Amino acid sequence: MSSLLSSIDQRTQLVGENRLELLLFKLGTRHTFALNVFKVREVITCPPMNQMPGAHNHIKGVINNRGKSIPLIDLGSSINIHNTDPSYTPSNVIITEYNRSVQGFLIGQIMNIVNTFWNDIQPPPKTAGRSHFLTAITRINNGNGDELVEILDVEKVLADIIDYDVSVSPDIIDTSISDKLADQTILIVDDSQVARQQIKDTLSPFGINIIERENGKEALDLLKSWADQGIRPTDKILMMFTDAEMPEMDGYRLTAEIRKDERMHDLFVTLNTSLSGNFNEAMVKKVGCDKFVSKFQPDLLIQAVQERMHQALSQA
Repeated sequence: MSSLLSSIDQRTQLVGENRLELLLFKLGTRHTFALNVFKVREVITCPPMNQMPGAHNHIKGVINNRGKSIPLIDLGSSINIHNTDPSYTPSNVIITEYNRSVQGFLIGQIMNIVNTFWNDIQPPPKTAGRSHFLTAITRINNGNGDELVEILDVEKVLADIIDYDVSVSPDIIDTSISDKLADQTILIVDDSQVARQQIKDTLSPFGINIIERENGKEALDLLKSWADQGIRPTDKILMMFTDAEMPEMDGYRLTAEIRKDERMHDLFVTLNTSLSGNFNEAMVKKVGCDKFVSKFQPDLLIQAVQERMHQALSQA
């Protein structure tokens, strides 16, 4: 089943083209759900599992995958899908990597992989409220017409299971510039409300002001509106943190558009994503980001801000 997945080399060709691949699957209902293939290590048939006494109720147990013990999360129950079909038995596992951790998600039927564009990916309706687990929606032609596909916010799923610590280690704080950080403004761009809140909770205690946008297009529109008024974005904000995966325009394309515009090409851009490892280090160089920081790493966040503050002071 892992042959469904493209190689990393093939997938990296999508970067900068505002394209993505989605793995489609079912959770025992008529709905079709999806995850970005970038996050997926492999898809396997569910192996035997060991129970974890005292574990969160969404964790079914622990499985062994390639010699490593991995927690197995019931994805259906995690997003409040209550299946009443007695014949439904989730039998497949999506092995994913988020925020430098590996976990398996127990799912039902695997459908296929589709290649699409981020501009065809739309945010969930505003009327959906804040309690849903969707990061985006799109429509895919299944051969019998268009089908609605719901792209899951796995960061929210994991945040409901794992308590993320947003405190910064005291020895990380550079007291020589602490007073300079107060009243600085940073733009954060992320479609996940959970991720935006984590950055705010980490940086706000330092007196840093936060501007939020939910996708690359919204952020680029904001930056261009400043530039159109004759205001350089670097005069408004110290730096920008951007996610990689976002509806309408991803973080890679956003960065590439910034670098092409002489009015804003010198903006300090930090890629802040749950996609881990050497892949993103390579993509940072490819699209022109200044830095890469894994999500939910408070110490790394404040270190990136302090590094940028030192740079700004040296350029003043």
